[in-house]
Amino acid sequence: MYPKINEILHIQIASADEKEESKEYKSRIADLDEHSFLIEVPMLQGSSRLKRLYFGEELSIYYMTDDGVRHYFNTYVTGFEEDVVRLVRIRKPLPDDISKIQRRSFLRVHANLELAIQAEDLTRAVAMTEDIGGGGLSIYGEPKLTVAEGQKLNCWLLIPYRNSTIEHVAFEAEVVRIQKLESGRQICMLKFVQITDSERQKIIKFCFERQLDYRTK
Repeated sequence: MYPKINEILHIQIASADEKEESKEYKSRIADLDEHSFLIEVPMLQGSSRLKRLYFGEELSIYYMTDDGVRHYFNTYVTGFEEDVVRLVRIRKPLPDDISKIQRRSFLRVHANLELAIQAEDLTRAVAMTEDIGGGGLSIYGEPKLTVAEGQKLNCWLLIPYRNSTIEHVAFEAEVVRIQKLESGRQICMLKFVQITDSERQKIIKFCFERQLDYRTK
């Protein structure tokens, strides 16, 4: 059962930063159509601080039915509408994608893709991604490249699609967390800080294709 107009949505936003991802926001459904919900700009629970959302950002949402049961679904931002107030358009989930159990896996997929990196000191390196989503990615640390949390990187990502075409995606990312593995290698979590809507859409398309691959295996 879909939520209705004026119903409250409780939202968490995908992030490589666990503290940021744990924050909960509230919004209201202002309108809906066959494919989308139009929601108000989310507000942080317990405050009046609004949260700006970006195209392609991944969201984990739940709403309460009249009998007090929580219903969860994952979705992403598909656009914006300027009405009396600014509204955010999010993808309406399929009925089967709504669950009474929270699925904290956002639209983020495991993928080993080639990423060219240029640091602020112009040092260059090529790294492999560990996973990727519409809001950021994780890479394996490279000896040639020394990075620190908060550092900005210029990146160029090579994306192969199922139809054998290849796209290049350019963006600026920020290192939000570095984790050392038992093997001694490092995983660096990056979030996109400058990326065009069209470039982000290329990444989301790849993620959906990869998810379909997983489902058909």
